[in-house]
Amino acid sequence: MKKIALANKATALPLIGLIIAWTLTMIASWVSMVSREGYEVIARPSNYIFLLACASVSFASLVAHTWALKALAADEGDALARASVRFATLGVVLSLAVTTIYALTNFLSAFNSSSQSQNVGQRFVWTYLPILLATAVVVFVLLRAFVFRSNVATAEGEEKPKMSARQKALALGYAIPILATAFAIILGLFIYDATRTNLDTWVWVLIISIVGIGVIFGTRFAARARQARVEAPKPKTALAAGAATLNFVLSIVFGTTVTIMSFTMGTSAISMLQVWPEWVEGQTVQPMPTVSMPTITWWVQDMAPAIVLLLLAVIGVYLSITERHRKQNSAVEV
Repeated sequence: MKKIALANKATALPLIGLIIAWTLTMIASWVSMVSREGYEVIARPSNYIFLLACASVSFASLVAHTWALKALAADEGDALARASVRFATLGVVLSLAVTTIYALTNFLSAFNSSSQSQNVGQRFVWTYLPILLATAVVVFVLLRAFVFRSNVATAEGEEKPKMSARQKALALGYAIPILATAFAIILGLFIYDATRTNLDTWVWVLIISIVGIGVIFGTRFAARARQARVEAPKPKTALAAGAATLNFVLSIVFGTTVTIMSFTMGTSAISMLQVWPEWVEGQTVQPMPTVSMPTITWWVQDMAPAIVLLLLAVIGVYLSITERHRKQNSAVEV
């Protein structure tokens, strides 16, 4: 069996992470509906499943980014390795953006879906902790991908190089704004839980001040890192780089559009399993919906199109990247 090249693995891994994230998102949507069947919603396991979905594609893209850099370091002329680096970098950035949106959405929904029966411990487990874990994922992946990466592998037994002053400044520049924002979010939720009222104007001022201070200090360290002396990049041909970027973007636009359609159709199919009972005149309590079990008809008519779209996006993006550069390499060898 022919061994799969490292660049091919780096291209495929973020797509595998996307499939896992899609599957976990559908499961989380179903679990969220099941947990809302009662009148009092205390446990929210779907928060952790959504977080696991974000983390799966984030770490898959991070590992792929490392593999792609190793493949490029081994052969700087490998066009597929170079494309894999760009693709994995895009995967890291998009996954971090989705994880950040998840944390902010969880923060905002905490005000609208608060249950009076929840104590501080329950609120920490189902609300605070997912936000903290999402923040940890963002900080770790961000620093590991863009600050502490190394293109040159150290030999076995050789001491790894220490972190430079520029890397330290970059790490602080990335981490401080994120950690400050997370702290401000947790502080706002804590005050809201303690008072059970809308946040006072001065509390909002405090929260925004914390975020602003984090941004200021992050900017300061980022500027310090930018002023550090770095090696000049190798010259590139502008037209060739522009054409490669254009082809790369066009292939990603297709995958992004189809992926969004797949997520939308999948969650819509899951929502069709929710059944609202008919309203009977004279009822004093709003009846709660129930969740029906999936049927073969539901799988074929509602869920299967979303799965096919996801596979089309994954296979299409992989082939558009690998086939284009494989043909280019073969043409050069001739």
